[in-house]
Amino acid sequence: MPKAYETWTVTPHGPIEKLTDNLWRVEAKMPNMGLRRVMTVARKDDGQLVIHNAIALDELEMKELEAWGTPGVLVVPNGAHRLDAKIFSKRYPDMKVVAPRGSRKKVEEVVAVSAALDELRKDPKIAFGYVEGTTELEGYMEVTSDDGKSLVLTDALFNMPHQPGFFGFVFRVLGSTGGPRVSGIARMLLVKDKKALAAQFARFAKDSGLRRIIVGHHEVIDASPQAVLEKVAATL
Repeated sequence: MPKAYETWTVTPHGPIEKLTDNLWRVEAKMPNMGLRRVMTVARKDDGQLVIHNAIALDELEMKELEAWGTPGVLVVPNGAHRLDAKIFSKRYPDMKVVAPRGSRKKVEEVVAVSAALDELRKDPKIAFGYVEGTTELEGYMEVTSDDGKSLVLTDALFNMPHQPGFFGFVFRVLGSTGGPRVSGIARMLLVKDKKALAAQFARFAKDSGLRRIIVGHHEVIDASPQAVLEKVAATL
């Protein structure tokens, strides 16, 4: 796990993707490895931004983000996704930092946590919950937009194509690449009850309004997300 940044550090990243009226996404390279990570930003009706899995951007893009809304909540989705948590907390000292209950101790090694994920005040368009079968180590976010619902996961579901080079070989051997799946690493370190996770994925799949699934690494799942969840659930 890379060490959390102490100062504002911008890694190579793509443009801000404006997916819906209240949902933005950015994909960036992980340092020193062939893995990409994803930040998702949801805008509440009151103009406050919920930043899920923070990634530092260039100043011009940060100003664009700040013009869109006020960063109010930082979601650290699990104990392995803390890389930019401290520097975001420094930049926005009034922002509430939240983390899953089972990962709170790990997150607090780098940044103070204001509340557990389930303690957030309910919002009409942004909901949070725990990924079942992970003993509350990871949470999810669900955002309702004009075009439907977006399910935001982190490490419980990968959608990473095969990668070239040494790291690509390693990820392939670990069962992390080749399309939507629960990776080998997640099966070993994150998922404690595969049946519980499969049942939750099956419930998510029954939501006809589900438009897309945003994962913590690599590509959005926006082609038949319900069918994808059903297929992945069947492998657990």
